Amino acid sequence: MLVALIFACHASKKVSDPLLPAFDIEGHRGCRGLMPENTIPAMMKALELGVTTLEMDAVITKDKQVILSHEPFFNHEITTTPDGKYVTEQDERNLNIYHMTYAQTQTYDVGLKPHPRFPNQRRLKATKPLLREVIDNVEAYQKLKGVQHVFYNIETKTDPGTDNTYHPAPEEFVNMLMKVVNAAKINNRVIIQSFDFRTLQVLHKKYPTMKTAALIEDFDKRSLEEHLKDLGFVPTIYSPAYSLVTKELVEKCHERYIKVIPWTVNDKDAIAQMKATGVDGIITDYPDLVK
Repeated sequence: MLVALIFACHASKKVSDPLLPAFDIEGHRGCRGLMPENTIPAMMKALELGVTTLEMDAVITKDKQVILSHEPFFNHEITTTPDGKYVTEQDERNLNIYHMTYAQTQTYDVGLKPHPRFPNQRRLKATKPLLREVIDNVEAYQKLKGVQHVFYNIETKTDPGTDNTYHPAPEEFVNMLMKVVNAAKINNRVIIQSFDFRTLQVLHKKYPTMKTAALIEDFDKRSLEEHLKDLGFVPTIYSPAYSLVTKELVEKCHERYIKVIPWTVNDKDAIAQMKATGVDGIITDYPDLVK
């Protein structure tokens, strides 16, 4: 009985990692429902709304700069070309960021085109920023306001089928990303997440103290056990599409000291549903709804 009690207390302490927020409100791509995604204005607005983690995506340019972008190309839903035209779906994949210099990426706007799926998103001029520029702005804001430091949840946009075409192979990608993180001295507040387990495996091997999050697609019906076997280690966070989350899944993760933070939870009913399952946070386009 005493052994069981000690184990229960130990388990509770491990799941409630003091280095992570008790309930993590992650602003998806900053706050995509309100501001242009993966831009500095989106990150600053998310800070104003009180997020505890800024979720973002990273890609690599031709001249080896780490910038924010959900795709390794200029998505037709958000992009205006240098001559003021909207990018078409047929043309978007030809605008390969890995084949552009950082300076070239700055000639494309990603904030003026009305987003077809987020009508309340504010329209403003914006470009895809450097990761280090985002970090500098966020850290300066927190210092100025005297507010608690947020975490950064950075997704590596890699895929086995597009290595060395749209992005570097995993090890090179991770090394470039970590160079920025190390230079900013924010390692203890960074989570690296990915659907591509290869980048997480590189991190676990080369940077074992870094927090990792395993992203799971909604169509991926494999079990938690199968995912952990494929990954090869226990991540800090298990981050499935919220449609996959059940109380049983959350309990299984907590038994392994893994936090559960689902994506993308965008209305009050879904937020309440996720809280009822016992998740440790949510990723949302509308962090204003959580508060």
